Amino acid sequence: MKVARFYAPGDIRLEDAPEPGASSGEVKLRVRACSTCGTDVKIRASGHPRMSAPQVMGHEIAGEIVDVGPGVDDWSVGDRVQVIAAIPDGECVECRSGHPTVCRDQLSMGYQFPGGFAEYLIVPSAVLAVDGLTRIPDGLSFAEASLAEPLACVLNGQEIARVGAGDTVVVVGSGPIGCLHVRLARARGAARVILVDLNAARLARAAALVHPDAVIAAEHDDPVDAVLAATGGRGADVVITAAASGAAQEQGLRMLAPRGRLSLFGGLPKDRPTIDVDANLVHYRELSIVGVNGSSPEHNKRALDLIASGLVPVADLITHRLPLDRVLDALDIVERGEAIKVTIEP
Repeated sequence: MKVARFYAPGDIRLEDAPEPGASSGEVKLRVRACSTCGTDVKIRASGHPRMSAPQVMGHEIAGEIVDVGPGVDDWSVGDRVQVIAAIPDGECVECRSGHPTVCRDQLSMGYQFPGGFAEYLIVPSAVLAVDGLTRIPDGLSFAEASLAEPLACVLNGQEIARVGAGDTVVVVGSGPIGCLHVRLARARGAARVILVDLNAARLARAAALVHPDAVIAAEHDDPVDAVLAATGGRGADVVITAAASGAAQEQGLRMLAPRGRLSLFGGLPKDRPTIDVDANLVHYRELSIVGVNGSSPEHNKRALDLIASGLVPVADLITHRLPLDRVLDALDIVERGEAIKVTIEP
């Protein structure tokens, strides 16, 4: 079978590999869709400290079961399924406390286990042990189901930031994650959603799909001033920085209304991980700054339900569908910002 395997920064190879077999406690999938994300581009450029190289990449996975190993009773050949990316151990203090997203021994598909840029993959017993395999509802495509993984991360972030009815929400960054944040905020009852991006062309493309209530092109307008003007000087209840930008995080704090919440959704480059925080602003306005790290198996199931129900549609966000032998082209398209979402369909 064909796989796309990471060896080192700048070295991803499309190569032949033996087709795997399902051992005890495992399930074998024929991969039908594995969507790409910005993390894949970062891995190609600089690797990842948690990745066991050489490794088959791809972590937004949906497929069809073609074999079931001994000891697996709940799954059958032909089942259409979607797979979690982040795999908590289910046993540590954080997991037992109900916080698997910060599991200290977390593993991941495409990092420690072979991922979805392949014709076939093995769903390891570690995934089944934490209920990380989910049936795809009838009528939902494999490509749409693969977007449950990023939506699950967005859902975790909005729950931590307490996005709710009547909120004014600012989303900074109009890539696929930003688009999902706009749609989920609406589904959670936000009264107004404002989308901000430095790149006016990228912002216009995203806005044409997700229709925010207002857009702010930061290359033309000061985003803080523009948000304050759009909210009558009050500011936003929630600002979500869906971009790897320290400047956006600093600006986001200044956009907040009293008792507002800033979600640092996008991580920063490892060589520039700090920002300046006006502690008095946080103190006197009673602001909150929250982080977010991935998602849990439960988030994943709920995200798939949100997609299937139509509350958070995703089909139109998939702007490119490419075969496995064009996975490097797919990463180039993502890196150039020419797509919303690129899905690999082996």
